[in-house]
Amino acid sequence: MQSGILELDVHDMNKFQAKTYIDSRLKQAKNDVYIIRIIHGFNRGTALRDMIRKEYRSNPKVKRVELSMNPGITDLILRDLV
Repeated sequence: MQSGILELDVHDMNKFQAKTYIDSRLKQAKNDVYIIRIIHGFNRGTALRDMIRKEYRSNPKVKRVELSMNPGITDLILRDLV
């Protein structure tokens, strides 16, 4: 883990497994974590990517969802780094 960035790899999970895993890690995130970087991949389809980008846009702990230059990664911004 980079300082303040928590990386989660959900490549081999289905949507339910990925959401359960992300939700639990989001709930456990300490104050030093300001980005949760989700590695969902894109070669096997976009179901995980689409679910993540839709579900977490309205989550109260997530300030915003940022798209990466890498199409297989989505960042959940929990707070701005000051």
